[in-house]
Amino acid sequence: MIKTSQMVVVLVLVTVGIVLYFMNDANNNQGKITKNITEKNLEYSGAILVTNLGDIEVEFFSQDAPLTVANFAKLAEGGFYNETKFHRVIKDFMIQGGDPLSKNDAISEQWGTGGPGYKFNDEIDANSDLYKTGYQRGVLAMANSGSNTNGSQFFIMHQDYPLPPQYTIFGRVIFGQEIIDTIAATPTDPNDRPISPITIQKVILK
Repeated sequence: MIKTSQMVVVLVLVTVGIVLYFMNDANNNQGKITKNITEKNLEYSGAILVTNLGDIEVEFFSQDAPLTVANFAKLAEGGFYNETKFHRVIKDFMIQGGDPLSKNDAISEQWGTGGPGYKFNDEIDANSDLYKTGYQRGVLAMANSGSNTNGSQFFIMHQDYPLPPQYTIFGRVIFGQEIIDTIAATPTDPNDRPISPITIQKVILK
């Protein structure tokens, strides 16, 4: 029979192995996104989100969140965001988009779960002026499902809201906040999905 001490050792080794596996997987994902980003992606100062309700122009915070900005630019260059929808809209809070699954109305129950096929780390300094100011009206930030799970989804603040510093801020709206007001006022279903589709037709990098 296996002694209790031997069982404890086995359990410890298995636990360590699992932890190392997930650490390695996270590092591989981080390496993948970093490898695919070029200096060119950081040359962009902002973008115009062309929607079916009007244009929203944002400026990037490349110094505060270079990886996040470069990732957004890389995806936009490849047309990743074209025809995606703002799938989550909460008036007086924020509007959320960037999920490639939202292109397909047949799988609307899965909207909010999609991404580019990888995840990358947060770029958050909770003690910086940016995060002390916080998530104010017009702030552009990454949506996530927990620490270091960024992909493609993002949100834009409709109004100031006291969120904890857990979402990487990488830009802000400089023109078109009235479009966000219009989007925020649109009727939604019980899952906060707009009744009438609000689509990002394309993203123009600047």
